[in-house]
Amino acid sequence: MATPIDFHETTTVTPEQYVAGLTDFGPGRSELFGNSADDDLQVHSTGATEADVTEGSGGVWERLHYDWSDPDRVVAKTTDSNVFGGDSGHTYSFTRNPDGTTDIDYVVVREGKNLKGRLLGFLLRTVAKGRLEMAFADSVKAIEARNHDQAASDSREETMAIAA
Repeated sequence: MATPIDFHETTTVTPEQYVAGLTDFGPGRSELFGNSADDDLQVHSTGATEADVTEGSGGVWERLHYDWSDPDRVVAKTTDSNVFGGDSGHTYSFTRNPDGTTDIDYVVVREGKNLKGRLLGFLLRTVAKGRLEMAFADSVKAIEARNHDQAASDSREETMAIAA
């Protein structure tokens, strides 16, 4: 059963900044996305607006085709997994707000392809939904912090250049 699981966050980062974090498949990805262990990350290919990546943690992995060609939306479609199949994947939709914040609507679809996948899908839609929601909120906070740290570093560099 492929039931969408919906989440929402409002953030201070722009859609471009969130997408930059979401599509950063280098070392340290697990600092932004706790469910993506660096040891389990394998980048198969990347392009200007797409990537083919295998990631996961805790014995659960999935190969995803990321597409961020639409600046207001990123779709990560599951193409292979040890537990999920069918319509499984992730969709992030971005709405810019007049106050400079960004609304992120995140939809996860989990369609189990075996007993473990069906059980995980059920748990994620019910008792473990809060854990998935916290992981999403934590990723938003981590990307905000990364962008704040980058802005502070850029500001220091500008100040040093002006003083020199």
